[in-house]
Amino acid sequence: MSQTYRSTRSSSPDTISFEEAIIQGLATDGGLFIPPVIPQVSTETLFSQWSKLSFQDLAFEIMKLYISSKEIPHEDLRKLISKSYSTFRSEKVTPVVEKLVEGENINILELFHGPTYAFKDVALQFVGNLFEYFLTRHNAVSENKKQITVVGATSGDTGSAAIYGLRGKKDISVFILYPTGRISPIQEQQMTTVEDSNVQTLSVKGTFDNCQDIVKAIFADKEFNTKHNVGAVNSINWARILAQITYYFYSFFQLNSTGSSSKKIKFVVPSGNFGDILAGYFAKKMGLPIEKLIIATNENDILDRFLKSGTYERSDDVKVTLSPAMDILISSNFERLLWYLARENLAASTNNKDEEAGKILNGWFTELKTKGKFTVDPKIIKSALVDFDSESVSNAETIETIKSFYEKSSNHYVLDPHTAVGVTVAYKEKAKCNDSQGLEYICLSTAHPAKFADAVNKALSGFTAYSFEKDVLPEELAKLATLPKKLKFIEKADIKLVETAIEEELAKMEL
Repeated sequence: MSQTYRSTRSSSPDTISFEEAIIQGLATDGGLFIPPVIPQVSTETLFSQWSKLSFQDLAFEIMKLYISSKEIPHEDLRKLISKSYSTFRSEKVTPVVEKLVEGENINILELFHGPTYAFKDVALQFVGNLFEYFLTRHNAVSENKKQITVVGATSGDTGSAAIYGLRGKKDISVFILYPTGRISPIQEQQMTTVEDSNVQTLSVKGTFDNCQDIVKAIFADKEFNTKHNVGAVNSINWARILAQITYYFYSFFQLNSTGSSSKKIKFVVPSGNFGDILAGYFAKKMGLPIEKLIIATNENDILDRFLKSGTYERSDDVKVTLSPAMDILISSNFERLLWYLARENLAASTNNKDEEAGKILNGWFTELKTKGKFTVDPKIIKSALVDFDSESVSNAETIETIKSFYEKSSNHYVLDPHTAVGVTVAYKEKAKCNDSQGLEYICLSTAHPAKFADAVNKALSGFTAYSFEKDVLPEELAKLATLPKKLKFIEKADIKLVETAIEEELAKMEL
């Protein structure tokens, strides 16, 4: 088991607790928290025990390997998990829809059955309850009352999922930054129509990367951080990754329901900040026999370029695509994978591999900051390609896949544009690989298609039987357009303007 955590950039042997890692979010040296050891699960345990469990019970078995019972007693952890997934519309929480197109081995893992119709709910419903649990416990026994100011950046779905996970929570205030005009209308409506007094959205003139850079700078501002006890809900928070590991195991078992691994499975994951597919990496390293994890990117393809060239290089501009949640320049969570790869392949010491890996990572990310890129040893790429493959997808290909999948599937299944990126990559992977008999693809469906009306309508408006309002839009989302909005505009992507806005709003809030 690994129940302590360290920073990816630290060359010190020091570790911290699970609670400290979750509340702090980002390490003071700019690194991300990771468990230095990934716990192992035997094949016998996987298929004789875990394969028969409900989503909630499986989540408990996984999470208790990473969370000490001295920090969260097992009974409390079970209650947190039960509460977190009671808000989902599907009894299975994350169901797999199998073989929608006859004769094809492509299955869709639906991750959009939570309150905001996006995969982020799987993690952020849990994170919200976790924050509340830690704060309530502390404030019940301490005269020094603690409050958390959650600050996050979103390219669309993280913001609404964070807000719905934290709305109305005692002693927690929530500030979500998003790039003005660069998220879908429904995504903006989901965030800005929440009336709870502890929630405030900040519409920032700029890109998602500008917003993310401001959030990181706020965490690095020790004076502001100490004064307001800033917490993170972006995928840089380890609890986000931890909660997402469950659906890799659960979906694998849904296809291998006989209690064996007779079907080989490749997971195809639409990837931006790399948190979603990183959870799959942890599942694979824990012992789940995943054949391959396939990174599916849009035209903002830093991950695909890295795996093909060995150079991690920031582009000059973000390309505006039909899958905006993946419109990023830097993939924050990729740093976590690089730490494990550096530790395994480049750290020479037998006794201080963790510290050496931290030193290597610190060097790479200093280069990225000063030069805009860094190049890794070929051993890193060779090792990464054991577990990963990657492809990028254009806007035109995205539209064509939404259209063709709708046309071919038995029930006219509608893909959102991010899921369409994944399905397109699955088809590309099938074309280039001589897949063995019994291999299945699981494509992660990260959002409900109703959240991306423009892309879906562009693809499907030519079908006479198609109606967005009747076939796609849930009543709950349709109502959002009629509600009043609560938001604050930030005219320039500047940390001081954002910090000032946060302090102004905090003064008005009653927590």
